[in-house]
Amino acid sequence: MNKSTKLLLAGLALLFAAGEAHAAKYLQPTSTQRTYAAGVETRGGRIVWLAGMGGTAKPDGTKITDFAEQTRQAFRRIEATLKQAGGSLDDLVSMTVMIRNQSDGDTFVKVRGEFFKHNKFPASMLITAKDFANSDLLVEIQSVAVIGDTMK
Repeated sequence: MNKSTKLLLAGLALLFAAGEAHAAKYLQPTSTQRTYAAGVETRGGRIVWLAGMGGTAKPDGTKITDFAEQTRQAFRRIEATLKQAGGSLDDLVSMTVMIRNQSDGDTFVKVRGEFFKHNKFPASMLITAKDFANSDLLVEIQSVAVIGDTMK
């Protein structure tokens, strides 16, 4: 086998390795489980950076003023955006969550558990924010997903 053939084969091996489906390893928290991972190690896949999303209105335009329901609607919006990219909530690896009232933290954790049932929780940070750009927001979630390499 000549040098050119070896280089070609090495290049093809790299392309195949880069094209493998993504894998994620979810690292367990070092403290009490609160529906988040201490970290998520990924390999392969496409990274999708999602904007901060809240849920102040239902699809029909009805205003949502309840914290738990705003959180559910935010997760539905994230899920719909990920679907556009060929993914799902299972592909989320990280999220930064901002809530208006610190007292809603436990409710957020409970609602997040409704959406992540396979113990594949994203790494997460929860912050109490005094003000949001939209004064109706009670929660906003910014997240990152890693989706398999197949473009849909």
